[in-house]
Amino acid sequence: MTEVLIDSLGQHGDGVAEIGLDRVFVPFTLPGERVEISREGERGTLLRIIEPSADRAEPISPYFGSCGGCALQHMNPQTYAAFKRGLVVTALAHAEVETVVEPLIDATGIGRRRATLHMRKAAAGYMRAKSHEVLDIDACPILVPVLSRNAPRIARALHALAGDGDVSFTATDTGLDMSVKSERKLKPAQLGEFARTHKLARLTFNGDPVFMAHPPAVKMGRSLVEIPPASFLQATEAAEATLARLVVEGVGKAKAVADLFSGVGPFALRLAETARVYAADNDRQAIAALVKAFNHTQGLKPVEAKARDLFRDPMAPIELAPFDAVVFDPPRAGAEAQCRELARSKVKTVVAVSCDPKTFARDAAILIAGGFQLDRVTPVDQFAYSTHVEVVGVFRR
Repeated sequence: MTEVLIDSLGQHGDGVAEIGLDRVFVPFTLPGERVEISREGERGTLLRIIEPSADRAEPISPYFGSCGGCALQHMNPQTYAAFKRGLVVTALAHAEVETVVEPLIDATGIGRRRATLHMRKAAAGYMRAKSHEVLDIDACPILVPVLSRNAPRIARALHALAGDGDVSFTATDTGLDMSVKSERKLKPAQLGEFARTHKLARLTFNGDPVFMAHPPAVKMGRSLVEIPPASFLQATEAAEATLARLVVEGVGKAKAVADLFSGVGPFALRLAETARVYAADNDRQAIAALVKAFNHTQGLKPVEAKARDLFRDPMAPIELAPFDAVVFDPPRAGAEAQCRELARSKVKTVVAVSCDPKTFARDAAILIAGGFQLDRVTPVDQFAYSTHVEVVGVFRR
């Protein structure tokens, strides 16, 4: 056992203590705290808080510290917001990108509408911190109410039928969508009975839709979008609306917009209220859902949507020429290849959305080197109490 003083926070939210010439990372601690730890290399385990920080808060979950899903519930709101904004500031500084970073926007809303639980040995929940063991839970306070208690209950009931596996839930406007991965082979009739018993909108088993009472759908702007199995959806409804608002504001009065890595169209369908839109994504089912939603929505400007792998086949400057503005929202890897083409193009406005500050900063540096100016960056929080943060940047020239 060692008594240490926590000096700062690391990028994963762990407290950092200096012991001799070594830095030791101690989860669930805050700067200024004097704590007692056990140490293994550069990792420390908190044993006792001797002098707590005034910035410490009471965790909202009884599983905090055991569950691997949340790392920051011990921070008060001010410390938490400063930490998350700091992740963006640090990433930009490392990439030598200078700009104004706005205050963090809280878009956690009433909770996450998506969750993946693990089923092991009759337990259903998240993995324990730093472990492959499942922590059995009764409820999760960071989920929307319909998922908080129902998801663990349904997953636990499913284990009796499907055995060990993983189950993903999405709360949609038309009901619960559930996708299961399991090594067992089950008959559709068994799964259908389970889905009806638990009033699911749809059940997908090992990639195959086996039951659907009605298509799971989500409102996006004026459109109702039917969500394909396993398609990407922002974690909270509030975050989707916030990101879309920032995108629409950034695009401004543009009359022709390319929405790259568009998914099912959370930006494209809203942009189409005032502009002609071209949307591209490598997920063919997502593109089909976008097109169907557009075809069933009145009063929108034209939308053209195509399946395209923008990592291997980014849009070239000649293809980008017809657009006043470009929006992109790639996976965590970022949009490096597409940014190099944008830097060579004559596009005047780019709005970049990212779930990773580091790849956002890298892509921003490429655009700036190509003649863009980064007007502002807005961090958006949708993954409550985690170290994940969304970033929206507006580039102009």
